[in-house]
Amino acid sequence: MLILFFLSWIIFNGRITTEMIIFGVLIAALVFAFMCKFTDYSPQRERRFYKKVLSFCGYLFLLIKEIFKANLSVCRQIFAHNEIVEPVIVRFRTSLKSETSRVILANSITLTPGTITVSLQGDELVVHCLDKSMAEGLEDSVFEQHLLKLED
Repeated sequence: MLILFFLSWIIFNGRITTEMIIFGVLIAALVFAFMCKFTDYSPQRERRFYKKVLSFCGYLFLLIKEIFKANLSVCRQIFAHNEIVEPVIVRFRTSLKSETSRVILANSITLTPGTITVSLQGDELVVHCLDKSMAEGLEDSVFEQHLLKLED
């Protein structure tokens, strides 16, 4: 936040001189100190926020990777005419604590080709899988493991 205050000072001032940089650092530090003393702001909370944002970006990368892998698996099943597809419905409980994390898990499963979340009630998910092979590992998926890290 201190850097944001300083950059705002530079942008609103419109010119960069030694005096403006010195005044900008002093004013940004004073505003930052005021904010820490009189509001509910703490640099530790901001650091945790940025760590969660980075971790969520990692989750999005993981989701895209898993969607790509599932696309390949579904294409393989479509083009393999001799393979018999056996759809299955799987029920499992998740260890995620927050409702938001459980909804993100359910939506991630639905976004992955070959699987659809049919129901989410409490901590129980019902998932329809295109084939038995897609049902393997749903109970302890990489999505759930990453979301558990995000909950901490």
